[in-house]
Order: sequence, then structure tokens, then C-alpha cells
Amino acid sequence: MDKHRIMTCLAGFFSVTVLLTMTVRDLQAEGIKEKGYSAQKSTLVAEFSEKEPTAWSETVPGVKTSLRTKDRVIALTLDACGSPKGKGIDADLIDFLEREKIPAALFINARWIDANPDLFLKLASNPLFTIANHGFQHRPASVNGRSIYGIDGTKDVGELVDEIELNARKIQQLTGKRPRYYRSGTAYYDEVAVQIAERLGHQVIGFSVLGDAGATYSKEQVATALLSSVPGSIVILHMNHPESGTGKGVMLAVPLLKKKGFRFVSLAEYPLQ
Repeated sequence: MDKHRIMTCLAGFFSVTVLLTMTVRDLQAEGIKEKGYSAQKSTLVAEFSEKEPTAWSETVPGVKTSLRTKDRVIALTLDACGSPKGKGIDADLIDFLEREKIPAALFINARWIDANPDLFLKLASNPLFTIANHGFQHRPASVNGRSIYGIDGTKDVGELVDEIELNARKIQQLTGKRPRYYRSGTAYYDEVAVQIAERLGHQVIGFSVLGDAGATYSKEQVATALLSSVPGSIVILHMNHPESGTGKGVMLAVPLLKKKGFRFVSLAEYPLQ
């Protein structure tokens, strides 16, 4: 065997060794993460399981519904729920926001990520967009199984931790960045659930302007809703129903809002209240 072939074989051997070492390390890291998650979950279950919630709504204490400012600014938030009929993308709306350089927080559910993996990574790489947590199974945030709109909430503290944390870790694994904002499926909470979300490092984001009523509004209704914005408004919309009036309504309203002196900002640019 000549020297070149010997060196090639050695290089191959060392490459395989490095790959095997990396695989072992990855598995060890995964095990540490799982152990850490179990401990984290157990701690929260022990701390919060005896707490009885007294409120159930979109605006329980701790939910942030607006920016704390008198500046003429608006924050757009777009949900992607990932239900059987909600795995689409309003490409025209996203293209419009990109053209107009309008930032938005994208609250994305794990099911939508799984249905649109490449698109998710593309959105996550765009500095205009903030990727936010919309839960693992798009469930209302409850510690005792409350339901709304026919959707059962998480039945206890453990399920709530799974709902929030599993999607947070999924997003972090894919993007390298942990989400800091959370909105539950349906945007309903009890106040204990909000406290748990905060303990998991999230700010819970509600809204002050109902922009499209779950992607059921016509474009005229969407535009009218957006035009009701006041300084510091947080608008809730949906980006996963291209058949709806959401995108067209946003495109109608944005030029008019700009004429009124409004500008569009990210959630991080102002304190939340």
C-alpha cells in the first residue's frame, strides 16, 4: 500500500472516530437535557399543583396586551395554529410585510412547524420576524382542564409544562434561539398557567386589537379592526389561512395607518403591559 493510500485510510479512520465521538456526545447531551427537563417539570408540578385558579379569560393577570407607550406604534402578531385546516401560509401577507419592512411576532405551533419545516427555518432566519411559542398541541393554558371553543385545555400542571416547554425546546433546537414570548392555543389562560409560563422564561402575549377573529373576518372587517388601533396596540392576526381576508385586510389598512402617523414595531422595542 503506498503512502497516499495509507494516509487516506488513516484520515477515514479518524473521521469515523470523530463522528462516533460526536454521536456519543450528542446522546449524552440529549440525556442531560431530558434529565434536566424531568427535574424542571417535577419542580413546577410540586410548586403549583395545589394552587387553584380563580380566573379564566384572555386577559387574566400577567397577560401582556399592549406596549407601554404613548408613541404612535403598533405591534403585529401572527399566529400559525397547525390544525388540520390550519397548516397553510398566507404567502402574500408575508411577502407584503417583507416588502414594507414591517416586523411581526410569529406565534408558531409545533404542528405547523412539522408541516412546514423549510418555510419555518426561512421565516426564523428573517430578522423582521420574531419566532414565538404557540404551544406544542395548540391547547388553552389551564391547570385543571378548562375548555373554550370546544377545545380542551391542558388538564394539569404537568400537561401545561409539556405544552409550553416542549415547543420552546423544539424551536430552540431548530433555530438556536429560545422563544421569549408565549401565546396559548385560543389565547385563553388561567392566572396560575400564566405564572407557570413566566417561570418557564416566557412573557405571555395577549392582544388589544382582535384583528381577524381567528381568520374569519373579511378583508373589510380586518381593515376596520386594524384602523381602531391606538398607540401601543398589539394586534392578533393569523398567517396560516391564505383563503381568509386577513392578508388583504392588512394590506388595505397599513397604508392608511401610516398616513395617520403610525409605525410598526417589534414586541421587544417597548415595555409590555
